[in-house]
Amino acid sequence: MGFQFRVKNRCVSSRMGTLITRNGKVQTPVFMPVGTAGTVKAITQEWLLELKSSIVLANTYHLNLRPGLDVINESDGLHNFMGWEGAILTDSGGYQVFSHRNLTSVSEEGVNFRSHLDGRSEFITPERAIEIQHNLRSDIIMVFDECTNYPCTEQEARESMLRSMRWAKRCRTVHKSNEQALFGIVQGSVFPSLRKESLDRLMEIGFHGIALGGFSVGEPRNQMFEILEQLSESLPPEKPRYLMGVGTPLDLLNCVKLGIDMFDCVLPTRNARNGMLFTSLGPLRIKNARYKKEQGPIDPDCNCFVCLRYSRAYLRHLFVSGEILSNMLNTFHNLHFYLKLMRKIRESIILGTFDSFSKTFKERYSSVE
Repeated sequence: MGFQFRVKNRCVSSRMGTLITRNGKVQTPVFMPVGTAGTVKAITQEWLLELKSSIVLANTYHLNLRPGLDVINESDGLHNFMGWEGAILTDSGGYQVFSHRNLTSVSEEGVNFRSHLDGRSEFITPERAIEIQHNLRSDIIMVFDECTNYPCTEQEARESMLRSMRWAKRCRTVHKSNEQALFGIVQGSVFPSLRKESLDRLMEIGFHGIALGGFSVGEPRNQMFEILEQLSESLPPEKPRYLMGVGTPLDLLNCVKLGIDMFDCVLPTRNARNGMLFTSLGPLRIKNARYKKEQGPIDPDCNCFVCLRYSRAYLRHLFVSGEILSNMLNTFHNLHFYLKLMRKIRESIILGTFDSFSKTFKERYSSVE
C-alpha cells in the first residue's frame, strides 16, 4: 500500500489523523524523536517501542557521511540496519546548509559540503539527495532545500526561496515511488508574502505532504506563530503538515492549534543530556543543589519507570558524577513526557476539548524554573 493520510477528527483548526506508511500507521499530531545518525541518542530501539514511538527522524547528510550508503545497503535499508520496526522520516540535509554554513558552498546546481568529520568534499545536488533517501528506504523523504540564514534581507530571502523551489521541482522529477512519500518544504524566512509564494509553488508541483522549514533559526517566536497563522488557511487540508525543528511543549500546543500535524526537535533529548528535565509544572535542572537530598520523583504526575523507581537525589548524583546512566534515564523521561503530551493532545481533539486541555496545561506549566 502506498503512502496515505487521513484526517479523522477536528477541533476548530486542530486535527487528529493517521499517516499510513509501509512500516506502520502513525497517529497525528505526532512528535518524532530525532535520531540523526540512525540512533536516538542515549536510548535503545526497545525503549522507543516501550514509549510507543511510531516514527523517528534520521538525517541524509550524516548517514551518507557515516557509515555510508554501501554499509546501509548491505542491511537492505536503514530500518534493518538500525533494527527499527516503525516508520522513518529522513531529512534531506538542507538544514546542514544552514548549520554547517562555514563548511558549505551553495550554487544553482547544488551544495558542496566539506565534511565536518574529515574535511573531504562532497557535492550534493537535489537529485543526489533523493537518490540517497531512496537507498535509505525511509518512509517519508524530504526535498533538498536551502535553509535561509537569519537575519537576512527580503531580497536575499527571495533568492534563497526561489532556488529551493527550483530544487524542489528537480526532486519531484526524479522521485517516482508512491511508497516513499515526498514532502515539499516551504521557505521564505520571516516574510509572509514569500512564504505564501513558496507554498503556492509547492502545491503547483505536487507533493505528498507540506513541511514548513526555516524556523527556529533565531527569529522571534511570536513572528513564527504569526506567519504560521497567516499560512494556515492556505495549507491544503488533505495533506499532512510538518513543522520542522520545533519545539517546546508550549510550541507544540500553539502549533497544533494552528493545524500542524507533525513535529521534530532535539530539545527533549539534548536537554536530557544537559540535565534539564520536563515536568507537568515546567522544566527543572537536575544538577541544582536543591535536589541533592530530594527523595521524590522528577514529576509526581509522571508514570514512566524513571519517575516510579528513581529519586531526584539519585538522578542528580548520576548527572553530577557524569554517569552514562544519567543520559539514558533523563532521555527516557523527557521523551515519555513529549510523547504522552502528544497522546493527550490527540485524545482532546477526538473529545473536542483541545482548547480547554491546552489552557489547563499552560496554567500549570511554567517555562521558567
